[in-house]
Amino acid sequence: MTNATLTPTAVETPVSSREQTISAIFETQNIVQDVVKRLIERGVPAEDISVMGRNFESTTRVAGFVTKRDVILGGLKQGAIFGSLFGSVLSLLSGVGVLFIPFVGPIVAAGPIGAVLLGATSGALIGSAGGGLGSLLVTLGMPEDKAAIYQTLVSAGEYLVMVEVPADRTGEYQLLIESAGGKESHTINQVLPRPCAGKCTTPDDLTPEIRAHLSPPAQDRFINAYNTAIDDGHSSDAEYVAWEAIRQQFDEDQDGVWANLKSEQ
Repeated sequence: MTNATLTPTAVETPVSSREQTISAIFETQNIVQDVVKRLIERGVPAEDISVMGRNFESTTRVAGFVTKRDVILGGLKQGAIFGSLFGSVLSLLSGVGVLFIPFVGPIVAAGPIGAVLLGATSGALIGSAGGGLGSLLVTLGMPEDKAAIYQTLVSAGEYLVMVEVPADRTGEYQLLIESAGGKESHTINQVLPRPCAGKCTTPDDLTPEIRAHLSPPAQDRFINAYNTAIDDGHSSDAEYVAWEAIRQQFDEDQDGVWANLKSEQ
């Protein structure tokens, strides 16, 4: 794996127009690095690209996540991903999570899929996805047979890439992905869930999946942390920041709802 830092070859920040999601499996980390760089050069915003795999290099594998800002500021004292991981293609994407997925094991997830695993599926920051990766992909609109293949291949050490694109450019990006070595490619007519379209105003702005796993006080804390991250210029990492705020201040109850303030226990 190369340690060279990658930078997008774009004059201006691409404008996101997410309508469909293309998924594919890649055999090696180097191929993933190449295809993500090519997608960004072709105009896909880095925040619309997700990568997941078991075998990314890291010094420590933990249940949790870090963001690029965490590493830059040196704010994490233990259990973080350092070194070559952040010199790789993952340094271009939004927050990076090291998660445990049932039937798959520990994985590194970068981009919006990591935030989905952190919260939208189960509310659990350790990434418990119920029936595993296959179940998660089915909830996102993927057929069960294709989702089962993806779970098997990721479990075997291959890599999943998901790209959210405008519908009128799906063919172009799918051809790029397949020509770069992507296999089992599939397109769904929806994109990965975000908590809010822009900043959140009230709990009603949150997606039902997130709202169902947060008590009213936790919903308020999530919204505050999410909006603060956007105000601070960290919109691509805002969901990760919000879930970290929940993890720090609340514990889950037996129903998987983040409801118990730690200071009250």
